[in-house]
Amino acid sequence: MHFKIVFWGPTLSGKTTALRWIYDNIEGLAKGGFTSVEDPTGRTLYFDYTPLSASGKVIFDVFTVAGQKRHRHQRRIVIQGTDGIIFVADSLVSQLSENTESLNELKQMLGNNLNSDIPLVVMLNKRDEPGAADRKALIDSLALRDVPIFETIATKGTGVRRAFQAIAREVLLKRLYKGSLPTV
Repeated sequence: MHFKIVFWGPTLSGKTTALRWIYDNIEGLAKGGFTSVEDPTGRTLYFDYTPLSASGKVIFDVFTVAGQKRHRHQRRIVIQGTDGIIFVADSLVSQLSENTESLNELKQMLGNNLNSDIPLVVMLNKRDEPGAADRKALIDSLALRDVPIFETIATKGTGVRRAFQAIAREVLLKRLYKGSLPTV
């Protein structure tokens, strides 16, 4: 079974850093190569990609998107066929409007499928930064309800594994239960 997971968020929010941390630090995963299409400064131009597998039967094709506004067309291409989204919000107060704009673009592209057919997990990244917004203010600015939210520091890996495990679980449950999750 193949699943496509996409890290989505505004520019410099930590998408590539989070995926790179997973690739470099989580033991026990079978990993393919890490492909990155970037400019000379290391900024993502198109996407980053790596296949990850905890067993030979389940493979996660994991992508990031370029967050810069000029790469909207590339994001539209990368998002096609996705099974799950990790939205990486930048916690800096100065980036609240960028987070909202990026999330609104995602909602526009996926419509009603977001968080109904396509699970969504949110990473509130850069929680260690001095200019980080209050958790409640950040969540309120995103206007998201009923989604798993994780506070993360992608450079250190704090919370990154848990966020990835949560989206992996959600996409597996969606596929196994054909869209209707079991009640507990």
